Amino acid sequence: MNTETIRTILEIGETIAVEFKRCGNGIESDVYETVCSFLNRFGGDIFLGIQDNGTVSGVPEKAAPDMVKNFISCVSNPALFTPTVYLSPKILQYNGKTIIHIHVLPSAEVHSYKKVIYDRVDDADVKVTATSQIAQMYIRKQEIFTERKIYPYVTKTDLRLELLSKIRVMADNGSGGGGHLWGSMTDDELLKSARLYTMDRVTGEQGFNLAAVMLLGKDDVIMDIVPAYVTDALLRRVDTDRYDDREIVQTNLIESYERLMEFGRKHLPDKFFLEADQRKSLRDIITREIIANTLIHREYTSSYQAKFVIERERMYVENANRASQNTVITPDNMEPSPKNPIIAAFFRNIGYADQLGSGVRNLFKYSKFYSGRDPEFIDEDIFRIIVPLKKI
Repeated sequence: MNTETIRTILEIGETIAVEFKRCGNGIESDVYETVCSFLNRFGGDIFLGIQDNGTVSGVPEKAAPDMVKNFISCVSNPALFTPTVYLSPKILQYNGKTIIHIHVLPSAEVHSYKKVIYDRVDDADVKVTATSQIAQMYIRKQEIFTERKIYPYVTKTDLRLELLSKIRVMADNGSGGGGHLWGSMTDDELLKSARLYTMDRVTGEQGFNLAAVMLLGKDDVIMDIVPAYVTDALLRRVDTDRYDDREIVQTNLIESYERLMEFGRKHLPDKFFLEADQRKSLRDIITREIIANTLIHREYTSSYQAKFVIERERMYVENANRASQNTVITPDNMEPSPKNPIIAAFFRNIGYADQLGSGVRNLFKYSKFYSGRDPEFIDEDIFRIIVPLKKI
C-alpha cells in the first residue's frame, strides 16, 4: 500500500470497511473485535497507529515487530478466536511515523472473539446476541439458495394447482403470442420445468422446494413453513404514526403481486406519459418494479416483516435480504446478484418481471418523469427501494 493510497483513506475516514486504532500502549481487545466483525461482514482494512479522526500518531517503531507477532498469535489461538484465522499485518512508514496495516478478507465462516460474535454496522463493531441475527449471518455466509430447500412432505394437494391454467395463459401472452412451452405441458411437467419439483444432488432427496410453496402454496401451508411471511401494505398520508389504509398480504406470490399492485393503483396518481407514441402508465411501471423486486429477492427464512409504504412525498419497499455488498446501488455500480433465481425465472416467464438488473435501470429512467428525482436502492441486510413522489 503506497503513500497516496493511505492519504486518500485518511481523508475519507472510517467506514464499514476501514477502521483506525491508536494502539499507543499496544494492541487492545477492540482491535480483535474489529477483526471479528470484518470477517463476519465484507472484510476491510485496519490501521494501527491512527486516531479516530485520521491523525497519524504512529506506534513505537521498535515495538512494531512484537505487536505483529502478538497479533498473529492471538488470531490463531482457538481459545480466543473461533474458528481461528491467519492474517499477515504489514509494518508501514507514513510521514515519518510507523503504522501497521491489517487487511482482513471476508470469511465463509461465522467467527467469534472470546465467544462473542461481532458484526460490522456502518463504522462500528456490534455484538450480535439475538438468535435471529445470528441465523441471518449464517444464511449470508452460505453459498446456497434457501428457495431450493426441499420439503419432502409437501405434496400436490398442498399447492394451488388451479392457478396453473392462468399461469399458462400469462406465459403465452408474455411470449409474444408465439406459444410458451408451458402451454403444452402437463401439470407435473410444468412444475419440473419451472424447477419447483427438484432433486437435491447432494442427498438425492426429491420433492417440492420452498420456491414452489411460496409461488403456489395454499395459505395454511405457507404459514406452516414460513410463519413470519407477510407483506404489510400501508398508506400514510394523514395519520403518519399509524396508517390511513392497510392491507396485510399473506398469500402465494402470484396473488400477492396482484393485490399489492392493486393497492398501488388505489392510492397513487397515474401521470400521463407518452413514449414513442405509446401511452404508458408511469405508476404501473414503477410499482411493478418495486413490488416484483420485494417479492423475488426477499430472504423468506428471515422473520423480518416486509413492507410496501406510500407516504406524501415518497413510497418505499423493504424486506429481509441476503446482502452481497453494503452499498447504495446505482446503474453505474450495479452488479446483479440473484437471491432467488427459481422465483425470478418464474416471474419472468409470466411477465411479472424482466431480466435481472432491468428494474434498477427502469426505476432510474421513469422516476425522473414521475417525480423529477432519482430513486434509492440500499443493499444491506434490510433491502430498501425508495421512490420519491410529488407531494400529494
